[in-house]
Amino acid sequence: MAKLKHSRFDCTPGCSVEAAIGLLDGKWKSIVLWHLLTDEVLRFSTMRKRIPSVTPNVLTRQLRELEEDGLIVRKVYAEVPPRVEYRLSPLGKTLTPILEALKAWGDDNIDLYGKTIHK
Repeated sequence: MAKLKHSRFDCTPGCSVEAAIGLLDGKWKSIVLWHLLTDEVLRFSTMRKRIPSVTPNVLTRQLRELEEDGLIVRKVYAEVPPRVEYRLSPLGKTLTPILEALKAWGDDNIDLYGKTIHK
């Protein structure tokens, strides 16, 4: 079961938005989720190639947090060297319409921000 980052919410307007954003909070988490949505299964080295700006330590930390929150599944194969694969969990797959909406919004509005959006 996913570990809850917040022990309780006061359920004021926006608390569910706060909870959802809290799960995606992290510079690379939404990018990782997008790549797992489009590719289904990825190894760590492939993610590093797809997201060259992220450091290995940061990617590892964000993958662990996504796993702890129940959004991705990590599978280790007993091989030498060990092979580790990541995929969206059933809960992570429920983010599909949100990620697709973010991509559509970005496609429609990227010209407003020029290249600064990629920094």
